[in-house]
Amino acid sequence: MEGQQMMDQEQFMPDNRMVVSIGNWIVTMLIMIIPLVNIIMLFVWSFSSSTPKSKANWAKASLIFMAIGFVLMIAFWGTLTAAFLASSPVDSYY
Repeated sequence: MEGQQMMDQEQFMPDNRMVVSIGNWIVTMLIMIIPLVNIIMLFVWSFSSSTPKSKANWAKASLIFMAIGFVLMIAFWGTLTAAFLASSPVDSYY
C-alpha cells in the first residue's frame, strides 16, 4: 500500500519540478556557447512554464550576472574614455 502511494505522488509531480539530466545540461552548455542564441534561450528558459524549476532559476541567475557584467563593462569603458579625453590636449595639433 505504501509503495502505491509513492507511485501516485511521483505521477502527480509537476513537470517544472523534474530533475534535469546530465545530458540536458550538456546540451544546455553547448547552446550557451552560440552567440545571440544563448541570450534568447536564457529568456526562453527563464520565463517558460514548461522549463524545470532548477533550470529556470539557473537561467534567471545567468541573466542577472550578464546584466551586471554589461553595466560594469559600460562603466569601465566610460571611465577609460573619459580619462583618455581628459589627458589629451584639445588646443594643440602636435
